[in-house]
Amino acid sequence: MALPDVLKNLELPVIGAPLFIVSGPELVIAQCKAGIVGSFPALNARPAEELEKWIVRIKLELEAYQKDNPDKKVAPFAVNQICHKSNNRLEHDMEICVKHKVPIVITSLQASPMVYEAVHSYGGTVLHDVINIRHTKKALSIGADGIIAVCAGAGGHAGQLSPFALVPEIRQFHEGPLLCSGSISTGGGVLAAQAMGADLAYLGTRFIATKEANASEAYKQAIVASAGEDIVYSSLFTGVHGNYLKSSIEAAGMDPDNLPEADKSAMNFGSGGNTDAKAWKDIWGSGQGVGSIHSAPAVQEVVDQLKREYEVAKSQLVS
Repeated sequence: MALPDVLKNLELPVIGAPLFIVSGPELVIAQCKAGIVGSFPALNARPAEELEKWIVRIKLELEAYQKDNPDKKVAPFAVNQICHKSNNRLEHDMEICVKHKVPIVITSLQASPMVYEAVHSYGGTVLHDVINIRHTKKALSIGADGIIAVCAGAGGHAGQLSPFALVPEIRQFHEGPLLCSGSISTGGGVLAAQAMGADLAYLGTRFIATKEANASEAYKQAIVASAGEDIVYSSLFTGVHGNYLKSSIEAAGMDPDNLPEADKSAMNFGSGGNTDAKAWKDIWGSGQGVGSIHSAPAVQEVVDQLKREYEVAKSQLVS
């Protein structure tokens, strides 16, 4: 099965992953202008009325940029929907996505027939992120167009399966769009994801350390200063296992080597701000690929570097 048109005209086979708090219009617009898909969680736009303003701004700025730069590959954008029962904004946010025909919707935590039907009603594409085969088959059976394999080492909520295990297993029964996430911070990593059978790579942590990211300078510098061994895998902060910077856990007065487990019932994505935002502001998510990140430049510079590394990796393989 070929990729849908919305994922074809890219400078590099990359989607910038939606980053809670960090991804805003500035980051998404910069990613799309650079030729990769930019995305943001709908819940980043608070209060709920902000979501429509964000989408309109992104669409208008990208349309104007494409008009002024007709030869550029301007990528589409994506909105991430948390399909969890505590997200009491989901119906409202989907109405906005349908109204503005958001080209790509990324669903997380649960597969949602309501969301899939809504996106397909205007011809949009649904990508669902998974950590195992059971979740993959469920999402596909409900109508997801593509799958994002969130493998070991990915920033934020992540699974424990190696991409060398999960991606080929999914490919045994899924011919549609397949993305690989987990520790990818270089162009060589993007090529490796494709070599395993993925169509595109899904990069999050690399874009935290950029000028356009809505992250504190301390967070950006912590990304630059850290290595893979500085990442801690814990369920404490949201109720779902994820990867976080050890230094931020220590700064919050906790022992990263002795963190208690949390129950999934702790997850809360309510719209009233009752989610413990402090956990995400003070405890910083990060993938294990931080050891390859050594600066925090503009998004365009990051994408240019990824493209160079991607081409070098390809030439080395055939030489």
